[in-house]
Amino acid sequence: MQTRELREYCARRGWDLVHEYVDHGVSGAKESRPALNALMLDARRRKFDAVAVWKFDRMARSVTHLLRVLEEFRSLGGIEFISLSESIDTSTPTGKMVFTVLASVAELERSLISERVRAGLRNARAKGKILGRPRCDVDPTEVRRLRAQGASWKACGEKLCISATTAWYAAKKDC
Repeated sequence: MQTRELREYCARRGWDLVHEYVDHGVSGAKESRPALNALMLDARRRKFDAVAVWKFDRMARSVTHLLRVLEEFRSLGGIEFISLSESIDTSTPTGKMVFTVLASVAELERSLISERVRAGLRNARAKGKILGRPRCDVDPTEVRRLRAQGASWKACGEKLCISATTAWYAAKKDC
């Protein structure tokens, strides 16, 4: 949905879409992400004049990181930053001010969520709750026996209803 709407926005503005930078399975909280790094490299190469995102927190979660990115965009000759959901366009003074305020709120929200999660985990531990994946009791000798018969790690796992990795770790246990 996000990429579709961003494509439509670019088409309405008459912009050529240079590239879509998407980090799949990587936390937005990290300042170094493959697609973000590629975007910044292409910005330095002046491959585009504007960056459009669905929400500004898709780019970064901390105000300082966002402001560093925006400052770099400005120093590279005024690359515009547009956040579709928040209707923010940093090419205007008002857009810059609103962006800074909203970025601060997003950072606060992320910190509060993180704090609540940590408090919830502490509370669960205090109540005796065991966190994480349940332990899987596997007989290492059974895994070794199957391996000695020529079974692959995957076949061992399927036979014992465990993952291949769990089978491998069990076989290495007590060696």
